[in-house]
Amino acid sequence: MEVYVEYAFAENFILDLLLLFLAVKCARAQSGPVRLGLAAAVGAAEAVVFPLLPLPVWAAYAVKFSGGAILPLLAVKKGTVKTYCFALLAFFALTFALGGALTAIYSFSNIPYAEGQGYLVESAPIGLVLGLAGLFGVCVFYLSRIFYRYRKLKSCLFSAELLHDGKKLSLSALADTGNGLTFHGRPVNVLSPAAALLLFRDEKVPLGRIAVTTVNGTKESPVFACHEMKIDGRTYENVLFTTGDVRSKEYQMVLHTSYLEEGHETLGGTAKLAAEDKK
Repeated sequence: MEVYVEYAFAENFILDLLLLFLAVKCARAQSGPVRLGLAAAVGAAEAVVFPLLPLPVWAAYAVKFSGGAILPLLAVKKGTVKTYCFALLAFFALTFALGGALTAIYSFSNIPYAEGQGYLVESAPIGLVLGLAGLFGVCVFYLSRIFYRYRKLKSCLFSAELLHDGKKLSLSALADTGNGLTFHGRPVNVLSPAAALLLFRDEKVPLGRIAVTTVNGTKESPVFACHEMKIDGRTYENVLFTTGDVRSKEYQMVLHTSYLEEGHETLGGTAKLAAEDKK
């Protein structure tokens, strides 16, 4: 079989570049085009040279793993040991996942197999390899975004307890830096209509009304005062609430920013989250 080194190098370079980019994104690490390109070039060179080495099976696997461990180290910029380890694990996991998918395709496509070396990427049609790799990359990229969004949401959720006129309501509260509602200079939290109905169903007349703006528009909503609110080990009295478009299954209340600023040391680092939201 005749193998063109430049084609094999280019193909492996593209695959390694994709895998390293995804690994860096999954690890939330810093990198850059030069670092990613250098790491991918080293990986592509390893892939071209490796089949030429007369190694036993155990030594071949040792060389593969040790060579692969170098690539995230080259790709990650100013990363901590934890960040590098996360990027390394992500790189190996993504490599195995893509490798498994390619192996399945290779087995059905009768791609030559070499003992101790496995299937050679350069033996497969380039369109098949890059097409599958591109689809794999898009799926991983969007799945990682969904995962981090969900993790960020979970880190902003807290258990709250509201007590009013003998009624007690336990629910999840979202620490949202976007809620700046005030009523006569006092902060106002937002409750879902269902939660507000349970808590203030006996209230005949609200304290007043304020304009609440959401993605669905602006509307006037009533303001009520709750006798007591407990959240994250703190107790607040005479807390103001209004109703809003809170339809998430994850939470039923949105805290005002003043509660985040006052209790940021115990509210799971919400000050840091606020800074990230402004980027």
